[in-house]
This record gives sequence, structure tokens and C-alpha cells, in this order.
Amino acid sequence: MDEHKKAVLFLVLAAVLWSMGGVLIKLIDWNPMAIAGLRGAIAAIVIGAAFRPQRLAFSRVQWTGAAAYCSTVCCFVVATKLTTAANAILLQYTAPVFVALLGGWLLGEKTTSRDWCTIGTVLTGMVFFFFDQIAGGAMLGNLLAIAAGISFAVFIVIMRMQKDGAPYGSVLLGNILAFLISLPFLGGLAVTAQNLTAIFLLGVFQLGLGYVLYSWAIRQVNALQAVLITTIEPILNPVWVFVLLGELPGKYALLGGLIVISAIIVRYYLDSVRTLKRGVSV
Repeated sequence: MDEHKKAVLFLVLAAVLWSMGGVLIKLIDWNPMAIAGLRGAIAAIVIGAAFRPQRLAFSRVQWTGAAAYCSTVCCFVVATKLTTAANAILLQYTAPVFVALLGGWLLGEKTTSRDWCTIGTVLTGMVFFFFDQIAGGAMLGNLLAIAAGISFAVFIVIMRMQKDGAPYGSVLLGNILAFLISLPFLGGLAVTAQNLTAIFLLGVFQLGLGYVLYSWAIRQVNALQAVLITTIEPILNPVWVFVLLGELPGKYALLGGLIVISAIIVRYYLDSVRTLKRGVSV
């Protein structure tokens, strides 16, 4: 198998592993901050072992990325507990919109008319998520999922800024930060086979191995392939939860999710076509 085919396979595996987050989080009857922290601690061991030859920079940029990553995983876990798994993952998946906005501010990347069109479409899709569930907990969960998307966008931009350094360090340090923040919530946890199995799977495979596979694969594929393949995650995430736990997202959330995913895929597809045309013209 050549490197490109292997990279595509690794991206598929990473997306499938990530998609298990919703159902595994919901299977654990712990405080969501405890879940986020212990998952992070286990994932940090896996990621640290995979990238041990590389040194951490401990720079301001790396710590900023770590804080953004920590915020992302904590907000996502809490959101998954408060709202449906579909809402949590699909609202977090709006991150590319915020990347377009932050990229212009932090990286000097020009925001094009195509960007603004995508942003408007995604924001329209986000509105539908608030039509189905308006109870306090679900509303807070939706807002935290959006916060996870914004944090993830910051993390992506910071990762770009570290492209010549050791960007994995932000993920490693971010998982450690998540664990440290979770310490006040670790008391009195129910130690059951289901809880322990689920947290082990979350840390080792869903987050740890998933990130290791993605980190290797992303260097071998283009942006369109990365976006198209990783949409497996927001599609499968609510499917696993429905099949195993019977949780079904509302019709408006499904419509909103379709709008969000379609807008992002079309955006990257048009970019790919434009890049290809430029290459041909040269």
C-alpha cells in the first residue's frame, strides 16, 4: 500500500474512532469534567509515547494552543452530557467558519467573499439547532458546543502558527491541563466495569490513537480529502448513540447539521477546484 492510500485509511480510522466519543461519554455516569480530565490523562500517555522523540517548546504559542485544546475537549464533553450527541458534534463542527475569521486576524489571511458566503450559510444552519430543544440544560449544552467550535478554531489557527515547530505539544499539554482542571471533580466516582471500560476506550483509542493517526495522515493528503473524510465523525457520532442508546436528534437539528456539513464541504471543494485550475493554467 502506497503512502497516500495508507493516509486515507488512517484518516478514515481516525474519524471512526473520534465518532465514538458521543456514545462513550454518555455511557459513563460521572461528572463530565471528570470524564474530560481522565480521558485527557490517558490520551496524554498515548500521544506522549507516540511522539516521544520530539521535544516540547513550552512557548507562549504552544501554551495558547494547549489552553484552546483544553477548552475544546472540556466544553465538548459537558455539551454531550447536556444536549444530544448530534447537537454537540455538529455545532463543534462549525469550527472552520471561525477559522476563516480568526485566520484573517491572527495570520493575515484574507477573508474572501466565498468565506463570507460559507459563514452566513453555517450560521443559518446553527440557528436550527435551537428550534428543537429549548430546555435550560439543552440550551446550555448547545451554547457550550458552539464554544467548543470556537475554541477548536483557535486551536487550529495556533497549530498553523506552529507548523515549523512541534504542534503536537499543544495537544499533549492540553490533555494534561484538562486533567489538572478536573481534579476537584474526581472524588466519589462510581467505579464500575462500564465506566472504566468506556473511559479507557475514550482515552486510548477515541482520543489518543485517533489523534496519532490523524497527525500522520494529514501530511499526506490535501485539504479537501481531509475535510471530506473526517465528516465521517459528525455523521457517525449520532448514529452510534441512536443505535446503542436510542437517542434521536430532533428534525431541526438534523436539518441544521445537513446545512453546516454541506456548506463546509462545498467550500473546500470550490477551493480545490480553484487550486487545480491555477495549477493547469501555470
